[in-house]
Amino acid sequence: MTSGTASGESGPAAWTRAHLLGLEELSAGEITCILDQAAEFKRLNEAGEGKLATLSGVAVGNLFFEPSTRTKTSFSLAAKRLSADTVDFTASGSSLSKGESFIDTALTIQAMGVSMMVVRHSSPGAPQLLARHLSASVLNAGDGTHEHPTQGLLDIFTIREQRGTIEGLTVALVGDILHSRVARSNIWGLQKLGARVIVCGPATLIPPQIRELGVEVSHFLDEIVDEVDCLNLLRVQFERQRGAFFPSISEYAHLYGMNRERLRRAKQDVLILAPGPINRGVEITPDVADGGHSVILNQVTNGLVIRMACLHLLHLVRTGGGESHR
Repeated sequence: MTSGTASGESGPAAWTRAHLLGLEELSAGEITCILDQAAEFKRLNEAGEGKLATLSGVAVGNLFFEPSTRTKTSFSLAAKRLSADTVDFTASGSSLSKGESFIDTALTIQAMGVSMMVVRHSSPGAPQLLARHLSASVLNAGDGTHEHPTQGLLDIFTIREQRGTIEGLTVALVGDILHSRVARSNIWGLQKLGARVIVCGPATLIPPQIRELGVEVSHFLDEIVDEVDCLNLLRVQFERQRGAFFPSISEYAHLYGMNRERLRRAKQDVLILAPGPINRGVEITPDVADGGHSVILNQVTNGLVIRMACLHLLHLVRTGGGESHR
């Protein structure tokens, strides 16, 4: 498997950070380091070595201040595959309702011996704030509409796994770019590894300054469907919207949904991705979601090894090195 980038150190020594807060701040070498480590964990899993002692005796806290099923479960399972203990925290019914601050809550959990914290929060910048106040390593599991680095990494890993490289590919991110933290992480990561990125969606769901990030913009999926190598169909973020951004769900599906007809006009080897949960019949029709071009379930599988890799690399920095499972 190729590294997906033409230059820059990509081995374990390339990773020196105590926190993973976003892909914007990472180099191509650092991103590739995570991808390569994830590939090695996947190889070990497929060889029957599903349980490793890498994080034995380490406590990982899952601090989720937003509802989550997939990401939280994936992080918990990743920690357990590395033999870590896990502490799950949810805001509902917590001391936050009694007036305890966000930072005080995290400090309390850290005082219980938790050395790594996986944080999801509705406010952009919340993980960065914690990283300034904690000695524990902080791993961003999604902060508002800012970034979702491990989702971006697993999307990129899935593409690289299928194509061998990211460099030179054209990837379209389709849908609700305005509210999508996944889009931002994908944009940073894909471009750093040499991909051409197009964002596509209604004008009301494309940030006006998005071109400043180096992407191309299209408002019509039919204009680009035949030139892209990968389509990442972003979920419409109904829960984050505060207004009518398009006339109706049926019109959105008609203009931007990936269906059998559009698939016929796409490249023969086009990859179809979608960060879950998907809205079947909105961003994608069931036959395409379950068809041969779809790698949606691969993304779920790869999310586990990406999160294992992130926890492992952060732990290596905390302990000053040690054996790398590569």
